[in-house]
Amino acid sequence: MNKMGQQEVYTFLKKNKTRWFTSKEIANRLTSSLGSVTTCLKKLRDNSSVSFRYPNKQGQGKNFYIYKFRE
Repeated sequence: MNKMGQQEVYTFLKKNKTRWFTSKEIANRLTSSLGSVTTCLKKLRDNSSVSFRYPNKQGQGKNFYIYKFRE
C-alpha cells in the first residue's frame, strides 16, 4: 500500500464528482491504507474541500461519513 497525500484523495473525488464514497471505498480504489485516507479526509473536511454527511443507511455508527467533491 502507498503512503499518500491529500492531493490524491482530492483528485480522486474530483474525477468522480457525482458519487459519494466511504473512506474504505476511497482507500480500496487508491490502493492505500484506510488510516492514510482517513487522515487526508479529515484535513480536507477541516478546510472545506470536500462535502461529507452521514449516509442514509440505518445502523451505521456516528463516526461514519460518506464523502464527495465540493464544487
